[in-house]
Amino acid sequence: MLIVQKYGGMTLADPQKIKVAAQRICGLTKNGHQVVAIVSAMGQTTNQLLDLAAQVSGKPNRREMDMLLSTGERVSMSLLSMALHDLGCSAISLTGSQAGIFTDESHGNAFITDVKAFRVAEALQDGKVVVQAGFQGVSPTTKEITTLGRGGTDTTAMAMAIYLKADRCEILKEVPAVFSADPNIVAKAKPLRNLSYAQLAHMCFWGAKVLHYRSAELAATNKIALYIGPAAKEGATGTTVSEKGDLMYESTQILSLNSHERVALVQTAGDSTEKAFSNLDSFLEINQLAWPQLLTTAKASGSVEFCLTGPAELMIGLEKCLSTDRQYKFQGGLSSVTATCTGAASPEMTEKILGKMAEAKIEIHSLSMTSMGFSLLIAQENRKKALEALHPLEN
Repeated sequence: MLIVQKYGGMTLADPQKIKVAAQRICGLTKNGHQVVAIVSAMGQTTNQLLDLAAQVSGKPNRREMDMLLSTGERVSMSLLSMALHDLGCSAISLTGSQAGIFTDESHGNAFITDVKAFRVAEALQDGKVVVQAGFQGVSPTTKEITTLGRGGTDTTAMAMAIYLKADRCEILKEVPAVFSADPNIVAKAKPLRNLSYAQLAHMCFWGAKVLHYRSAELAATNKIALYIGPAAKEGATGTTVSEKGDLMYESTQILSLNSHERVALVQTAGDSTEKAFSNLDSFLEINQLAWPQLLTTAKASGSVEFCLTGPAELMIGLEKCLSTDRQYKFQGGLSSVTATCTGAASPEMTEKILGKMAEAKIEIHSLSMTSMGFSLLIAQENRKKALEALHPLEN
């Protein structure tokens, strides 16, 4: 069996955890499996590198940021490969570019355009474990190192699983499974053992931290056999993701609640969404900011509004730049709270959600409905209160 494993940053946070990961991988190889381990930077390394950059530059060049941030995964891959060698397990570490991850020309949030992982395939044929740096690739056009944005290691793992036609892709984390809500916020959140690709993709797009939304979409499109579970405990139940999940037919119960902590509304004058988008793209490029995640767009008379989210450092930079530019109206201090349903959204559930928000005395800035759920936009200070108020509605 060929298994692609992704090890999150906290699962590699210190030398002991790296050794535990090496033992798990070595055990798989002894049982006759081939393994490609995709690794994140250790612990808080990425945040530390971002802090370093901020100390030397008020507006770090995006190309140089990619050069800096890509070093974090290189440390992890080298150390894990060393640990495997010490266990008598033949291994080779490869960067994203060495592994053949080709991307577009963007810096900070590049998209994978092709995979030519010839060296990975050859190493596997030679009986080696491949330890590959996630989160990064190379643009064949510019020949520059690029990064895939926060959570990009998940995307790397999916891309490699697709290319290698892996039998299984495992996303290994500190958490024991995917939960019905963030257990750090909602104490009564429960593990979800079986999910469909569509459910997972909806959850991740609207803020579930278990998997980056782009990788969830890749898994859904390519029907990757996917498992999400704890790195430190082999044989754990975890969460299995498949095409059908727990088949519910037209059930309209809430399956999970997720949230983006930082959401901003950016409004600009004009009647053309295309022109507004192009202008914002240019603005971000001038200010050396990667594109945030675009949640929604709306057009009113004489203006276009974008609803955006992203990691804290990006949203802080976005607010700093946009709030001083007269062509944009910036509204921050918002969070999204989203209910993913087991099967489909329904008017009855809309009424229940609105009722719970009224009981909790939480003002709703906006409510939108998709085929699989409901998304509320509320004040950031009400985020935890809203999640706790809605959780009793879950299936």
